[in-house]
Amino acid sequence: MSRHQAGGQALLVLEDGRTFTGESFGADGTVFGEAVFNTGMTGYQETLTDPSYHRQVVVMTAPHIGNTGWNDEDDESRQIWVAGLVVRDIARRASNWRSRRELADELRVQGIVAITGVDTRALTRHLRERGAMRTGIFTGEAAEAPVDELIEQVRASAQMTGADLAGDVTTAETYVVSAEGDKRFTVAAIDLGIKAMTPEQMAQRGIEVHVLGADASLDDIDRVAPDGVFFSNGPGDPAAATHAVALMRELLERRTPVFGICFGNQILGRALGFGTYKLRYGHRGLNQPVMDRRTGRIEITAHNHGFAVDAPLDKVSDTDFGRVEVSHVCLNDDVVEGLTCLDIPAYSVQYHPEAAAGPHDASYLFDRFIELMSGANDSAKETANA
Repeated sequence: MSRHQAGGQALLVLEDGRTFTGESFGADGTVFGEAVFNTGMTGYQETLTDPSYHRQVVVMTAPHIGNTGWNDEDDESRQIWVAGLVVRDIARRASNWRSRRELADELRVQGIVAITGVDTRALTRHLRERGAMRTGIFTGEAAEAPVDELIEQVRASAQMTGADLAGDVTTAETYVVSAEGDKRFTVAAIDLGIKAMTPEQMAQRGIEVHVLGADASLDDIDRVAPDGVFFSNGPGDPAAATHAVALMRELLERRTPVFGICFGNQILGRALGFGTYKLRYGHRGLNQPVMDRRTGRIEITAHNHGFAVDAPLDKVSDTDFGRVEVSHVCLNDDVVEGLTCLDIPAYSVQYHPEAAAGPHDASYLFDRFIELMSGANDSAKETANA
Protein backbone atom coordinates (compact mmCIF):
# COMPACT_ATOMS: atom_id res chain seq x y z
CA MET A 1 0.00 0.00 0.00
CA SER A 2 1.54 3.33 -1.02
CA ARG A 3 1.57 6.26 1.37
CA HIS A 4 -0.10 8.27 -1.40
CA GLN A 5 -3.16 6.06 -1.30
CA ALA A 6 -3.67 4.96 2.32
CA GLY A 7 -3.99 7.01 5.47
CA GLY A 8 -4.38 6.11 9.12
CA GLN A 9 -6.57 3.69 10.98
CA ALA A 10 -10.22 3.29 10.01
CA LEU A 11 -13.03 1.24 11.48
CA LEU A 12 -16.28 0.03 9.89
CA VAL A 13 -19.08 -0.63 12.41
CA LEU A 14 -22.37 -2.35 11.55
CA GLU A 15 -25.54 -1.74 13.51
CA ASP A 16 -25.63 -5.36 14.70
CA GLY A 17 -22.27 -4.81 16.39
CA ARG A 18 -19.88 -6.47 13.94
CA THR A 19 -16.76 -4.43 13.15
CA PHE A 20 -14.04 -4.48 10.48
CA THR A 21 -10.70 -2.70 10.78
CA GLY A 22 -8.77 -1.17 7.91
CA GLU A 23 -7.06 1.97 6.67
CA SER A 24 -8.51 5.24 5.50
CA PHE A 25 -7.87 6.17 1.86
CA GLY A 26 -10.47 8.86 1.23
CA ALA A 27 -11.43 11.96 3.17
CA ASP A 28 -10.93 12.04 6.93
CA GLY A 29 -14.03 11.96 9.10
CA THR A 30 -17.06 9.89 9.99
CA VAL A 31 -19.93 8.85 7.73
CA PHE A 32 -23.13 6.86 8.13
CA GLY A 33 -25.28 5.06 5.58
CA GLU A 34 -26.86 1.78 4.57
CA ALA A 35 -24.24 -0.91 3.94
CA VAL A 36 -24.80 -2.60 0.55
CA PHE A 37 -22.58 -4.62 -1.77
CA ASN A 38 -21.97 -4.26 -5.50
CA THR A 39 -20.89 -7.32 -7.49
CA GLY A 40 -19.62 -5.49 -10.58
CA MET A 41 -16.10 -6.31 -11.73
CA THR A 42 -15.70 -2.93 -13.43
CA GLY A 43 -17.28 0.51 -13.58
CA TYR A 44 -16.56 1.81 -10.07
CA GLN A 45 -16.56 5.42 -11.31
CA GLU A 46 -20.05 5.03 -12.74
CA THR A 47 -21.15 3.34 -9.51
CA LEU A 48 -19.82 6.08 -7.26
CA THR A 49 -21.50 8.82 -9.33
CA ASP A 50 -24.86 6.99 -9.61
CA PRO A 51 -27.40 9.08 -7.60
CA SER A 52 -29.25 5.87 -6.69
CA TYR A 53 -26.48 5.21 -4.15
CA HIS A 54 -27.24 8.37 -2.19
CA ARG A 55 -26.89 7.67 1.57
CA GLN A 56 -25.42 4.21 1.02
CA VAL A 57 -22.00 2.83 1.96
CA VAL A 58 -20.99 0.66 -0.99
CA VAL A 59 -18.91 -2.49 -0.51
CA MET A 60 -17.16 -3.51 -3.71
CA THR A 61 -16.91 -7.30 -3.98
CA ALA A 62 -14.22 -7.07 -6.69
CA PRO A 63 -11.03 -7.25 -4.59
CA HIS A 64 -8.86 -4.71 -6.41
CA ILE A 65 -10.28 -1.22 -6.95
CA GLY A 66 -8.69 1.92 -8.37
CA ASN A 67 -6.69 0.33 -11.20
CA THR A 68 -8.07 2.67 -13.86
CA GLY A 69 -7.94 5.81 -11.70
CA TRP A 70 -10.46 8.57 -12.37
CA ASN A 71 -11.21 10.25 -15.69
CA ASP A 72 -13.32 13.22 -16.78
CA GLU A 73 -15.68 11.32 -19.11
CA ASP A 74 -17.34 8.51 -17.14
CA ASP A 75 -19.16 10.41 -14.40
CA GLU A 76 -22.89 9.58 -14.42
CA SER A 77 -23.85 12.77 -12.57
CA ARG A 78 -22.41 15.99 -11.18
CA GLN A 79 -20.74 14.40 -8.12
CA ILE A 80 -20.01 11.26 -6.14
CA TRP A 81 -23.20 10.23 -4.33
CA VAL A 82 -22.19 7.24 -2.21
CA ALA A 83 -21.95 8.02 1.48
CA GLY A 84 -18.82 5.90 1.82
CA LEU A 85 -16.73 3.27 0.03
CA VAL A 86 -15.35 -0.08 1.27
CA VAL A 87 -12.73 -2.07 -0.68
CA ARG A 88 -10.40 -4.99 -0.09
CA ASP A 89 -7.34 -3.49 -1.80
CA ILE A 90 -6.87 -0.04 -3.28
CA ALA A 91 -4.53 -0.01 -6.29
CA ARG A 92 -1.06 1.35 -5.59
CA ARG A 93 -1.31 3.54 -8.67
CA ALA A 94 -3.69 4.03 -11.58
CA SER A 95 -2.67 2.57 -14.92
CA ASN A 96 -4.97 3.59 -17.76
CA TRP A 97 -4.51 5.99 -20.66
CA ARG A 98 -7.77 7.80 -19.81
CA SER A 99 -6.91 8.32 -16.15
CA ARG A 100 -6.45 11.91 -14.97
CA ARG A 101 -5.97 11.32 -11.24
CA GLU A 102 -6.06 8.63 -8.56
CA LEU A 103 -9.36 7.37 -7.13
CA ALA A 104 -8.17 8.24 -3.61
CA ASP A 105 -7.44 11.82 -4.64
CA GLU A 106 -10.93 12.23 -6.14
CA LEU A 107 -12.52 10.83 -2.98
CA ARG A 108 -10.62 13.33 -0.85
CA VAL A 109 -11.53 16.26 -3.10
CA GLN A 110 -15.22 15.35 -2.90
CA GLY A 111 -15.11 14.59 0.83
CA ILE A 112 -15.95 10.88 0.60
CA VAL A 113 -14.83 8.68 3.50
CA ALA A 114 -13.42 5.31 2.40
CA ILE A 115 -11.78 2.28 4.00
CA THR A 116 -9.43 -0.32 2.52
CA GLY A 117 -7.94 -3.53 3.90
CA VAL A 118 -11.38 -4.90 4.78
CA ASP A 119 -12.24 -8.57 4.27
CA THR A 120 -15.01 -7.69 1.83
CA ARG A 121 -15.84 -11.35 1.21
CA ALA A 122 -16.66 -11.84 4.89
CA LEU A 123 -18.54 -8.53 4.99
CA THR A 124 -20.59 -9.43 1.90
CA ARG A 125 -21.48 -12.84 3.32
CA HIS A 126 -22.56 -11.15 6.54
CA LEU A 127 -24.84 -8.74 4.68
CA ARG A 128 -26.30 -11.59 2.62
CA GLU A 129 -27.14 -13.50 5.81
CA ARG A 130 -28.29 -10.59 7.98
CA GLY A 131 -29.51 -8.17 5.31
CA ALA A 132 -28.48 -4.64 4.35
CA MET A 133 -28.11 -2.56 7.49
CA ARG A 134 -26.88 0.76 8.75
CA THR A 135 -23.17 1.23 9.15
CA GLY A 136 -20.58 3.85 9.98
CA ILE A 137 -17.00 4.39 8.83
CA PHE A 138 -14.83 6.09 11.42
CA THR A 139 -11.33 7.40 10.68
CA GLY A 140 -8.58 8.99 12.76
CA GLU A 141 -9.34 9.67 16.41
CA ALA A 142 -13.01 8.74 15.93
CA ALA A 143 -11.93 5.16 15.18
CA GLU A 144 -10.29 4.93 18.61
CA ALA A 145 -13.50 5.60 20.56
CA PRO A 146 -15.11 2.73 22.51
CA VAL A 147 -16.90 0.40 20.11
CA ASP A 148 -20.12 0.49 22.14
CA GLU A 149 -20.30 4.25 21.61
CA LEU A 150 -19.75 3.86 17.86
CA ILE A 151 -22.48 1.22 17.61
CA GLU A 152 -24.92 3.58 19.31
CA GLN A 153 -24.04 6.31 16.80
CA VAL A 154 -24.73 3.92 13.94
CA ARG A 155 -28.07 2.85 15.43
CA ALA A 156 -29.07 6.50 15.82
CA SER A 157 -28.48 7.23 12.11
CA ALA A 158 -31.26 7.45 9.52
CA GLN A 159 -32.80 4.33 7.98
CA MET A 160 -33.52 3.82 4.29
CA THR A 161 -37.10 2.64 4.86
CA GLY A 162 -39.38 5.66 4.62
CA ALA A 163 -36.69 7.90 3.13
CA ASP A 164 -37.80 10.33 0.38
CA LEU A 165 -34.49 11.15 -1.31
CA ALA A 166 -35.24 12.07 -4.94
CA GLY A 167 -35.34 15.76 -4.05
CA ASP A 168 -31.75 15.54 -2.77
CA VAL A 169 -30.32 14.32 -6.07
CA THR A 170 -32.56 15.80 -8.76
CA THR A 171 -31.61 18.62 -11.12
CA ALA A 172 -32.22 22.16 -9.87
CA GLU A 173 -33.10 23.40 -13.37
CA THR A 174 -34.57 21.85 -16.49
CA TYR A 175 -32.02 21.09 -19.19
CA VAL A 176 -32.17 19.65 -22.70
CA VAL A 177 -30.12 16.88 -24.30
CA SER A 178 -30.46 17.40 -28.05
CA ALA A 179 -31.23 14.61 -30.46
CA GLU A 180 -28.36 13.32 -32.57
CA GLY A 181 -29.16 13.64 -36.26
CA ASP A 182 -32.78 14.19 -37.23
CA LYS A 183 -35.12 14.74 -34.31
CA ARG A 184 -37.83 12.05 -34.20
CA PHE A 185 -39.46 12.50 -30.79
CA THR A 186 -39.52 14.71 -27.72
CA VAL A 187 -39.40 13.13 -24.26
CA ALA A 188 -39.83 14.66 -20.81
CA ALA A 189 -37.56 12.79 -18.38
CA ILE A 190 -38.44 13.05 -14.69
CA ASP A 191 -35.12 13.17 -12.85
CA LEU A 192 -35.45 11.09 -9.70
CA GLY A 193 -31.70 10.47 -9.80
CA ILE A 194 -31.02 10.10 -13.52
CA LYS A 195 -27.69 8.90 -14.91
CA ALA A 196 -26.07 10.85 -17.74
CA MET A 197 -25.99 7.85 -20.07
CA THR A 198 -29.80 7.56 -20.04
CA PRO A 199 -30.66 10.72 -22.01
CA GLU A 200 -27.57 10.04 -24.11
CA GLN A 201 -29.00 6.66 -25.15
CA MET A 202 -32.26 8.33 -26.14
CA ALA A 203 -30.47 11.15 -27.97
CA GLN A 204 -28.60 8.56 -30.04
CA ARG A 205 -32.01 7.38 -31.25
CA GLY A 206 -33.17 10.81 -32.39
CA ILE A 207 -34.97 11.78 -29.18
CA GLU A 208 -34.76 15.30 -27.76
CA VAL A 209 -34.79 14.87 -23.97
CA HIS A 210 -36.02 17.57 -21.59
CA VAL A 211 -34.83 16.61 -18.10
CA LEU A 212 -37.22 17.93 -15.43
CA GLY A 213 -36.81 18.00 -11.66
CA ALA A 214 -38.44 15.47 -9.35
CA ASP A 215 -41.04 18.08 -8.32
CA ALA A 216 -42.23 18.62 -11.92
CA SER A 217 -45.97 19.06 -12.38
CA LEU A 218 -48.28 18.03 -15.19
CA ASP A 219 -48.20 21.65 -16.39
CA ASP A 220 -44.39 21.52 -16.53
CA ILE A 221 -44.63 18.41 -18.69
CA ASP A 222 -47.27 19.97 -20.93
CA ARG A 223 -44.97 22.91 -21.64
CA VAL A 224 -42.50 20.43 -23.15
CA ALA A 225 -45.29 18.90 -25.29
CA PRO A 226 -43.59 15.49 -25.20
CA ASP A 227 -44.39 12.37 -27.18
CA GLY A 228 -43.62 10.35 -24.05
CA VAL A 229 -42.51 10.65 -20.43
CA PHE A 230 -39.60 8.80 -18.84
CA PHE A 231 -39.21 8.14 -15.09
CA SER A 232 -35.60 7.55 -14.05
CA ASN A 233 -33.75 5.57 -11.44
CA GLY A 234 -33.19 7.12 -8.04
CA PRO A 235 -32.62 6.56 -4.31
CA GLY A 236 -34.94 6.03 -1.38
CA ASP A 237 -38.16 4.24 -0.52
CA PRO A 238 -40.81 4.32 -3.29
CA ALA A 239 -43.53 4.31 -0.61
CA ALA A 240 -42.37 7.80 0.35
CA ALA A 241 -42.36 9.16 -3.24
CA THR A 242 -45.97 10.32 -3.17
CA HIS A 243 -45.52 13.19 -5.65
CA ALA A 244 -43.95 10.98 -8.32
CA VAL A 245 -46.70 8.37 -7.91
CA ALA A 246 -49.44 11.00 -8.21
CA LEU A 247 -47.79 12.43 -11.34
CA MET A 248 -47.52 8.95 -12.84
CA ARG A 249 -51.23 8.34 -12.25
CA GLU A 250 -52.13 11.60 -14.01
CA LEU A 251 -50.09 10.53 -17.03
CA LEU A 252 -51.64 7.07 -17.08
CA GLU A 253 -55.12 8.59 -16.98
CA ARG A 254 -54.22 10.62 -20.07
CA ARG A 255 -52.74 7.54 -21.78
CA THR A 256 -49.42 9.31 -22.23
CA PRO A 257 -46.68 6.86 -23.33
CA VAL A 258 -44.58 6.16 -20.22
CA PHE A 259 -41.31 4.28 -19.70
CA GLY A 260 -39.77 3.83 -16.25
CA ILE A 261 -36.56 2.20 -15.07
CA CYS A 262 -35.43 1.14 -11.58
CA PHE A 263 -37.09 3.60 -9.18
CA GLY A 264 -39.37 4.49 -12.08
CA ASN A 265 -40.49 0.85 -12.20
CA GLN A 266 -41.45 1.04 -8.54
CA ILE A 267 -43.28 4.34 -9.14
CA LEU A 268 -45.28 2.76 -11.97
CA GLY A 269 -46.03 -0.23 -9.76
CA ARG A 270 -47.40 1.92 -6.95
CA ALA A 271 -49.38 4.08 -9.40
CA LEU A 272 -51.02 0.90 -10.70
CA GLY A 273 -51.99 -0.09 -7.17
CA PHE A 274 -49.28 -2.62 -6.33
CA GLY A 275 -47.28 -2.46 -3.13
CA THR A 276 -43.51 -2.28 -2.78
CA TYR A 277 -41.25 -3.87 -0.20
CA LYS A 278 -37.63 -3.76 0.93
CA LEU A 279 -35.41 -6.57 -0.29
CA ARG A 280 -33.19 -8.32 2.24
CA TYR A 281 -29.96 -7.16 0.61
CA GLY A 282 -31.00 -5.91 -2.83
CA HIS A 283 -29.57 -6.33 -6.33
CA ARG A 284 -26.47 -4.28 -7.14
CA GLY A 285 -24.00 -5.09 -9.89
CA LEU A 286 -23.57 -5.77 -13.59
CA ASN A 287 -24.33 -9.49 -13.70
CA GLN A 288 -27.98 -10.04 -12.74
CA PRO A 289 -29.84 -12.58 -14.94
CA VAL A 290 -33.34 -11.46 -15.98
CA MET A 291 -35.85 -13.23 -18.24
CA ASP A 292 -38.06 -11.33 -20.65
CA ARG A 293 -41.15 -13.46 -20.17
CA ARG A 294 -42.63 -12.43 -23.52
CA THR A 295 -39.70 -13.68 -25.58
CA GLY A 296 -38.03 -16.15 -23.21
CA ARG A 297 -34.78 -14.27 -23.78
CA ILE A 298 -32.38 -14.11 -20.83
CA GLU A 299 -30.51 -10.84 -20.34
CA ILE A 300 -27.50 -10.13 -18.15
CA THR A 301 -28.37 -6.78 -16.63
CA ALA A 302 -27.11 -3.93 -14.44
CA HIS A 303 -29.00 -3.39 -11.17
CA ASN A 304 -29.05 -1.03 -8.24
CA HIS A 305 -32.15 -1.43 -6.12
CA GLY A 306 -33.08 -2.29 -2.56
CA PHE A 307 -36.86 -2.22 -3.04
CA ALA A 308 -39.12 -4.20 -5.36
CA VAL A 309 -42.70 -4.25 -6.67
CA ASP A 310 -45.09 -6.74 -5.10
CA ALA A 311 -47.05 -7.95 -8.15
CA PRO A 312 -48.26 -11.51 -8.90
CA LEU A 313 -46.12 -13.51 -11.32
CA ASP A 314 -48.75 -16.10 -12.18
CA LYS A 315 -51.58 -13.98 -13.58
CA VAL A 316 -52.53 -10.80 -15.40
CA SER A 317 -53.68 -8.21 -12.87
CA ASP A 318 -56.70 -5.93 -13.22
CA THR A 319 -55.94 -2.34 -12.17
CA ASP A 320 -57.52 1.12 -12.42
CA PHE A 321 -55.75 1.42 -15.76
CA GLY A 322 -56.60 -1.94 -17.26
CA ARG A 323 -54.67 -5.18 -17.41
CA VAL A 324 -51.04 -5.39 -16.28
CA GLU A 325 -48.58 -8.26 -16.49
CA VAL A 326 -45.14 -8.91 -15.02
CA SER A 327 -42.96 -8.78 -18.12
CA HIS A 328 -39.54 -9.53 -16.62
CA VAL A 329 -38.39 -11.59 -13.64
CA CYS A 330 -35.04 -12.10 -11.93
CA LEU A 331 -33.83 -15.69 -12.31
CA ASN A 332 -31.94 -15.59 -9.00
CA ASP A 333 -34.91 -14.94 -6.72
CA ASP A 334 -38.09 -14.39 -8.79
CA VAL A 335 -38.19 -10.66 -7.99
CA VAL A 336 -40.40 -8.61 -10.33
CA GLU A 337 -38.10 -6.93 -12.86
CA GLY A 338 -40.61 -5.35 -15.23
CA LEU A 339 -44.25 -4.37 -15.73
CA THR A 340 -46.21 -3.95 -18.95
CA CYS A 341 -49.65 -2.35 -19.22
CA LEU A 342 -51.74 -4.19 -21.79
CA ASP A 343 -54.44 -1.54 -22.31
CA ILE A 344 -52.46 1.71 -22.08
CA PRO A 345 -49.00 2.68 -23.43
CA ALA A 346 -46.85 2.20 -20.32
CA TYR A 347 -44.10 -0.20 -19.25
CA SER A 348 -41.08 -0.33 -16.97
CA VAL A 349 -38.10 -2.43 -15.90
CA GLN A 350 -36.31 -2.68 -12.57
CA TYR A 351 -32.80 -2.46 -14.03
CA HIS A 352 -30.53 -0.14 -16.05
CA PRO A 353 -30.85 -0.50 -19.83
CA GLU A 354 -28.32 2.33 -20.30
CA ALA A 355 -25.85 0.08 -18.42
CA ALA A 356 -22.74 2.17 -18.12
CA ALA A 357 -20.25 0.44 -17.79
CA GLY A 358 -22.21 -2.51 -19.18
CA PRO A 359 -23.62 -5.00 -20.05
CA HIS A 360 -25.74 -3.89 -23.02
CA ASP A 361 -28.24 -6.75 -23.35
CA ALA A 362 -31.16 -4.48 -22.42
CA SER A 363 -30.51 -1.46 -24.65
CA TYR A 364 -33.38 -2.60 -26.90
CA LEU A 365 -35.77 -1.21 -24.27
CA PHE A 366 -35.10 2.30 -25.56
CA ASP A 367 -36.15 1.10 -29.02
CA ARG A 368 -39.31 -0.29 -27.45
CA PHE A 369 -40.02 3.20 -26.09
CA ILE A 370 -39.81 4.56 -29.64
CA GLU A 371 -42.27 1.89 -30.79
CA LEU A 372 -44.60 2.85 -27.94
CA MET A 373 -44.51 6.54 -28.87
CA SER A 374 -44.90 5.75 -32.58
CA GLY A 375 -47.96 3.64 -31.87
CA ALA A 376 -49.50 6.34 -29.69
CA ASN A 377 -48.94 8.94 -32.41
CA ASP A 378 -50.52 6.69 -35.04
CA SER A 379 -53.53 6.10 -32.80
CA ALA A 380 -53.93 9.83 -32.22
CA LYS A 381 -53.86 10.49 -35.98
CA GLU A 382 -56.46 7.79 -36.62
CA THR A 383 -58.72 9.30 -33.95
CA ALA A 384 -58.31 12.78 -35.42
CA ASN A 385 -59.17 11.54 -38.92
CA ALA A 386 -62.16 9.46 -37.84
